[in-house]
Amino acid sequence: MTLEGTYTFSAPRTRVWELLMDPAALSSCIPGSEGLEPIGDDRYRAKVVVSVAMISGSYDGTVSILDKVEPESFRLAIEGQGKAGFVNGDARVALREDGDTTIVDVSGTAEVGGMIARVGQRLIGSVSKMMLDRLFACLQGKV
Repeated sequence: MTLEGTYTFSAPRTRVWELLMDPAALSSCIPGSEGLEPIGDDRYRAKVVVSVAMISGSYDGTVSILDKVEPESFRLAIEGQGKAGFVNGDARVALREDGDTTIVDVSGTAEVGGMIARVGQRLIGSVSKMMLDRLFACLQGKV
């Protein structure tokens, strides 16, 4: 599955970068997040509850921030497992200035398996995009 999105922030690129690197801000904006706990440099333990179709699942996993080029871009590697299945993802996040605003481009891929994928296969893409949009809408409100 491929995920893409473009989000505009009314703030300088350095401020948006700081926000995207702040685990507390991210945790408060990730739909279903139950926290991000540091477990190393740019590496976090995460717990997220996700509902797709009639299946709700709790996922425990890790989020790693890689290939950082401050304040221009970074890559996220996500791995999670739960009773309802697994999710593995990789996303590239790029920040570019446009006058007084910052444009954030996100593109990535995700692999979802297990019961949640079998039952909610047709909904996974739209639920994932909705979660991404909610995350960035919340972050936009924090600048």
